[in-house]
Amino acid sequence: MNFTGAHILSISQFQRQDVEQIFSVADRMEPYALRKRVTRVLEGAILGNMFFEASTRTRVSFGSAFNLLGGEVRETAGFESSALVKGESLQDTARVLSGFSDVICMRHPQEGSVADFASASRVPVMNGGDGANEHPTQALLDLYTIGRELDAKGRTIDGLRIAMIGDLRHGRTVHSLSKLLSLYNNIQVMLISPKELALPESIIEQMRSAGVTVTVSDELNNSIANVDIVYSTRIQEERFSSKAEADLYRGKFRLNQAIYTKHCEPNTVIMHPLPRDSRSDANELDCDLDDNPNLAIFRQTDNGLLIRMALFALVLDVVDRVDEFSREVHWYNSRQQ
Repeated sequence: MNFTGAHILSISQFQRQDVEQIFSVADRMEPYALRKRVTRVLEGAILGNMFFEASTRTRVSFGSAFNLLGGEVRETAGFESSALVKGESLQDTARVLSGFSDVICMRHPQEGSVADFASASRVPVMNGGDGANEHPTQALLDLYTIGRELDAKGRTIDGLRIAMIGDLRHGRTVHSLSKLLSLYNNIQVMLISPKELALPESIIEQMRSAGVTVTVSDELNNSIANVDIVYSTRIQEERFSSKAEADLYRGKFRLNQAIYTKHCEPNTVIMHPLPRDSRSDANELDCDLDDNPNLAIFRQTDNGLLIRMALFALVLDVVDRVDEFSREVHWYNSRQQ
């Protein structure tokens, strides 16, 4: 794949070597993400951060990644603060805002909307999540995290055993991650959800056609017994017709330390794309797991910076110039203490 000037819209546009190139560049971003050094390689460049659906991690992660490369960020958050409420089309919005930006990140509640926007944009567009469709940068940071967690145990992604749990029908993170896993060898995927919230059959067939071993279950305890990764997701309340409908499934697949100790292998890694729903009626990942060293959810968010910095560097063609524009950090840095 030629990354220069490319839109990042779907996992389907990547081959395995593209993913490994992103991961290699992400490794090189670590000194800057850890504030050991500062680079101004994107000084003067502007990121248009357009989020028309609630977001904390993804929006701030994209913005921080761009800032860490020296660029500036302009944000639109919510429909009410955009011209879309006045009837402007996505295409017109794209034509206008791409004149103000060097790259645009966008989240939108409608499937296919980011690709529609990108078709009229004059600058690269990155998909920050389009409805229940895809979330490609989340899948990349998830797989990058999986690779790092397995590497610490002397393993690689090839041969991975992973359980995906929760709302797999609406969870765009698992849709993208499932497609990404299909690029690797000897992958075993256990899908655990209520039957009504099962992963779309088209994605299951895509995985099986790629040689992934897929098992489907609606029972948690025995299904997490022989996996390397437990990947939990929340009930996507915003995708249901009502809160009452979402409540029918909330809290069905809770994981706490007692369940982990009884049913998981000792070094099973726990992941979640966040936010985790900590309300008492949901509590999908109990806070009593917070002291478990295999809880990787905050390492995931840290890795999001590396992946998004790598994508900006690749798309804006500055990978080989990042160090050229760098200097030491002069302020207090708790990460180095």
